[in-house]
Amino acid sequence: MEPHTVTASASGAYGAANEMLGAVWTLASWGYANLWWLALAAALLMAGWEVLQRRLALKALAERTCVELVPSAQFTPGDEEIWRQGMQVIRAAGSGPWWTPRRARTVRLRLRADGSRPLSYRIEAPASARALLALTPFGPRVQVSESAPLADKMRTHVVRAVLTLHGKPGSRLREVPLDPDPLQPLVDAVAGIRSSLGDLAEVCVDLSPAPRWHLAVRRLQILQQARARARREAVREARSLGGEPATSLPTAIGRLLDPAAWRNPGRAPVLLPPHAQRINRDRALGKFAQDAGLMRVQILVRCASNAEGRAEQQLALINAAMDLYAGDSRIGSRGISLGPWRIGPDWWPWRPRFDERWATALMRPARGGWARIDELAGLLKPPTSAARLPVVEAQMPTYKAGQDLLPQGWYRAPDGRERLLATHEDDTLFEVQSGKAGWGKTMRAQVQAVASAHNGHGLAFVDPHGDSFHEVARYLAHDDIEARIRLFDLTVREPDAMLACWNPLDMTSGPQPHEATAAVIDAIATALGWSDITAPRALTILTKTVEALVAVNVCAVTVGAGEQQATLFQIRPLLTEPAFRHLALKSLDADARRWWNSSFPDLPKDALVTVLNPLDRLAASPVIRAFLGCPISGYDIRRAMDEQHVVWICPPGTGPTDRLLISLIVRDFLRAGLSRRDLPERSRSPFRFYLDELISLDGAASTVAEITEQLRKFGCRLHGMTQLLHRLSPATRTALLQNASCLSTTAGSAEAIAQITGEWAGKVTVADAAELERWWHYASFTVAGKRIGPLLVRGPALTEVFDHLARPRQTKALLRAAHNNSAARTLDDRTAQALAQTEQVRTFLTTLPPAPATTGSGTDDAEEQYA
Repeated sequence: MEPHTVTASASGAYGAANEMLGAVWTLASWGYANLWWLALAAALLMAGWEVLQRRLALKALAERTCVELVPSAQFTPGDEEIWRQGMQVIRAAGSGPWWTPRRARTVRLRLRADGSRPLSYRIEAPASARALLALTPFGPRVQVSESAPLADKMRTHVVRAVLTLHGKPGSRLREVPLDPDPLQPLVDAVAGIRSSLGDLAEVCVDLSPAPRWHLAVRRLQILQQARARARREAVREARSLGGEPATSLPTAIGRLLDPAAWRNPGRAPVLLPPHAQRINRDRALGKFAQDAGLMRVQILVRCASNAEGRAEQQLALINAAMDLYAGDSRIGSRGISLGPWRIGPDWWPWRPRFDERWATALMRPARGGWARIDELAGLLKPPTSAARLPVVEAQMPTYKAGQDLLPQGWYRAPDGRERLLATHEDDTLFEVQSGKAGWGKTMRAQVQAVASAHNGHGLAFVDPHGDSFHEVARYLAHDDIEARIRLFDLTVREPDAMLACWNPLDMTSGPQPHEATAAVIDAIATALGWSDITAPRALTILTKTVEALVAVNVCAVTVGAGEQQATLFQIRPLLTEPAFRHLALKSLDADARRWWNSSFPDLPKDALVTVLNPLDRLAASPVIRAFLGCPISGYDIRRAMDEQHVVWICPPGTGPTDRLLISLIVRDFLRAGLSRRDLPERSRSPFRFYLDELISLDGAASTVAEITEQLRKFGCRLHGMTQLLHRLSPATRTALLQNASCLSTTAGSAEAIAQITGEWAGKVTVADAAELERWWHYASFTVAGKRIGPLLVRGPALTEVFDHLARPRQTKALLRAAHNNSAARTLDDRTAQALAQTEQVRTFLTTLPPAPATTGSGTDDAEEQYA
C-alpha cells in the first residue's frame, strides 16, 4: 500500500473520531444545560411507571381466592408433606395473569383468633390458583373448603406490627421440630382471646417467589461482603504478627511495652503481606446457595380489642411466641423504642403503608426478608395433633342457668382463667363415667341432674346408695320442681317410713298387654341369664304365668276393680294352687287356656322351682315385697317421660336380689321408651336416666346396651357410672363406648382406665389418668356434632354451682311433695296390702263368669299333681 493511501485512511478515522467526540461533547453540554428538565422527565417516567405498576398490582390483588384448612384431630404431617405444601404455595403465588407485577405475586397465610376457634388457618392467593389450592398434599386429614373474604367490625383499640428476619445475610432460623407443634407458642399466645370483649389477633405471612435477578444481586452482595470480611481478617492477622507498625496502634503500643524491643532497638520489623483465605461459596451464601424453596417473606401482625390494653398485651405475647425461631437469625419486630413509646407501623407515615399492605397483601419485604420452606415449616400448615388447643367459648359454652345446658367440669385455660364447661341438652345423648370410688363421678352426675331439672326436663336417677336425694334436695326445693318430683326410696326400715309402690303388671295406665308382659319376662330372664338355650322350660313357664296374670289385670281394670289386680307375687299361687289357677284361667281366651290344659300337666314339679326361687327371694325382703306387691302403681316411668317428672329411685342395695329388682326397673325404662313411638317426634320431650354403679346392673347389661342403641330417637338419654368398665359384658361396653357423646375417667387401675383412654387415640395415656387427683377427670364431649377433648377438668360440686339455688328450709316440703306425688304410704300399710293381695285377686276371680269349656284333658290331674 502506498504511503499517501495510509495517510488518507488515518486522517479519515481521526476525523470521524473527532466528530464523534464533538457530538458527545455537544450532547453532554446540552444535557448539563437542561439537567433539571431531564431530571423532571425521568421523575415523571418513574412516577408513571410506579402508578401503572400500582394499578396493575391492585387490580391483580382484588381478584383473590380464599380457602380454609381445617385439620382433623389426627393430623400429623411429615417434612416431605410440608415441603410439597410450600412449593405448592410458591407456585400459587406466581399463578396470576402475565401482567401481574412482582409485588402482587403473593400468597397470604392468615392465622386468626377471634374467639370462634383456637386458631383458624386460611390461604389467600390469586383467583387463578383456586384449583391448585384445593389439592392439598396433607391428604384427607385436612379439610379444604372455599371461604368468603373476612369482614371485621371496627374495634376501639388496634395495634400493628411488622415482623422481619434479623441476622447476618444468609443465616438461618432455628430448626424447629414438628413435635411439639411449632404453632404451640402462638396458640398459647392467643388462648386468652375473649370474643365478648371484641378481642382479635391475626398474623399474616405473605410469601412471594424469589426473583432470579434479585437473588443474583443478593448473592453478589453477600459474596462481596464475605470477601471484604476475609480481607479485613487477613489484615488484622498480619498486624497481630508484627506487620505495618506505623498504621497499627495496638501493635505500636505492644512494641513499646515489650522489653525485648528495648534491648534490640535497631532490629527492623518483619513485614508480612496480608493474605485472605479462600471463600467457601455455599457456606458464605447460606440459605441463598440453592434456588429451590427460597421465597420472600413479609409478616404482618394486627391485634384489636374493645377493652383498653388487651390489644397491646396480645401483640406482646405474639412477639414473644416468635422467639421460638431465634437462632443465627430471628424473627423480630421492626421499629424504634423511645422510652414508653414504640415508633413503628402505628405511627404516621408508616401506618397508611401498613394498612394498604394489610388490606391487599401487597409485598414490600424489608431487607433480609428471605426464608426457605424448611425454616418456616411451622407456619406452612394448620395446627397438628401435637398441638394442645384450648377450648374457646364458641366451641364449648360456659354453663349459665336457664340456657338448656348441662355442666360438665371446670376448665382452666392457658391464660389461667377458669370456667365451667357445659354441653347442650340436645347434644348430650349418652355418657359413660369410669374411675375410682369417691373421686367425683356421682357428684358430677348429681350436678347435671339438678341442672336438667331446673331446665324443665324430666329425669330418673337410680342410686343404689340412697344418699344422693338428700344431697340434692336443698337445690331442688323449688315450686316448679316440687310439682314434678317423685321419690321411690327402698332403703327405708322404720314401719312408719313412707314407701311408694310399683306393680309391673298394672294395667290402669293403659299399656299394651303384650308390651308389659315382654318387659317383665325379659327383665327376669336377663337378670337370671336365661335364654332359649340355657333355660327354655323356665322361660316358657314364666311367659305363660305372666300372660295369665296380665289377662287377669286387664279384666280387673275393665270392670273398675284396679285394687284387685295381680302382682308378681301371685305367680306362686298360680303355679302351685290348683284352685287359684282354675279361677285365673277364666280370664284367658281359648288359645291361652289350651297350654295350661295340655302342656302344663306334663311339666315335672322341679321345673317350677326354677321360676319360683327368684320370686321367693324378692318376697323375702319386706320392703321389696311391699314395693312390688301392691296393685296400683305410684311409679309410672312412661308418664314421667311425657310429663317431665323428676324421679329418684333408691334401690336397697347391689346384691343378687337387688340386681333382679334393678333389672326390672331398667327393662321398664326400655319398654316405656319404645312405647313413645305412638307420639309425634316433636312431642317426645327429652328424658334422662342416671344409672349409678353400672356393675350392679350386670344382669341387665344387655338392656343398657339396647337403651343406647334404640332410644335416642324416642328422646331418651342415658348416663352411666361405674368403677370398673371392663367388668361389664363386652357387648354392653362396646355399645356404651360406640354411642357415648361424653366419655370421662378419674384415677383408677390401669386396666380400668385403659378402656376409656383407648378411645382417645393416645392423646391421654393411662399413666396420665392414673395420676389424677381427687375430683379431676379427663373427659371428651360432643358439641354441635363435633368432638371436643379429651380435656382435663375438675368435677363440679353442688355447692359451688347451685349455691344460689339452695333452699335448705324447704327440703321437708320437697320430701312431702315427693311422697304425695308418688302416692306413698307407710311401710306397714304397704306390707299389709301386699300380704292380702292374693286374697283380693282370688275374690275378684270368683266374680268372673265360668270360662268356656275347652277340649283336652288333664286339668284335674294337674291340680292333683301340684296340690
